[in-house]
Amino acid sequence: MAWLAHLYTASGAATALAAVLALEAGDLRATLLWLVLAVVIDATDGVLARALHVKERLPWFDGGTLDNVVDYLTYVFVPALIVAKAGLVPPSLALPIGAAMLIASGYGFSRADAKVATTDYFFTGFPSYWNLVVVYLVDWRLSPVVNTGILALLVVLVFVPVRYVYPSRTVTWRPVTIGLGAIWGVCLAMVIWRLPEPGGPWSWLALVFPVYYVALSLRLSVDERRRRAIPSP
Repeated sequence: MAWLAHLYTASGAATALAAVLALEAGDLRATLLWLVLAVVIDATDGVLARALHVKERLPWFDGGTLDNVVDYLTYVFVPALIVAKAGLVPPSLALPIGAAMLIASGYGFSRADAKVATTDYFFTGFPSYWNLVVVYLVDWRLSPVVNTGILALLVVLVFVPVRYVYPSRTVTWRPVTIGLGAIWGVCLAMVIWRLPEPGGPWSWLALVFPVYYVALSLRLSVDERRRRAIPSP
């Protein structure tokens, strides 16, 4: 049963392959839908692993490393490929921007404090949600120059030690986060399903959760800095 949990995590790599094949076939909507499935797997595999006590039953196998490998493929590599091949940035900048995404996220994934287990779990630095960013860029149809600016800013934010909510594990407002996240997932799926047509009202609804997520992340980051600034009695 413990191996089934790891197999479930590993299946995310298969969605990355399917996404690349869809992109090569020119089906951007299918590409993004495969990435949505990867997010669903990533959001639920930890719950399954903890329920099956995989660390106790397979102590010699590092599921965290497997999870990071799969996440790098689905959250970083495939989105970078989309940026390079879908015309989201000027052709001359496709390789530099894609490379910047890959290198910055390689740094982010390798930080010892990338995922911090305190009383409130959190990510340090922009948590490489490139798979979600490209959905918005495809839907918004901004100019390639504007897209380049957005992506460059997010690359920089990978290195800025702001603490971001770990949606499935951050304790503060977790029921609200999970509830809004589920609704947001439906909205984002509808945005993708409507492609190549604009998402319409779904596009606006899909912005509610990111605004909430950033606001809560900034609040937790500020609160944590205040706690560290107060000397222990």
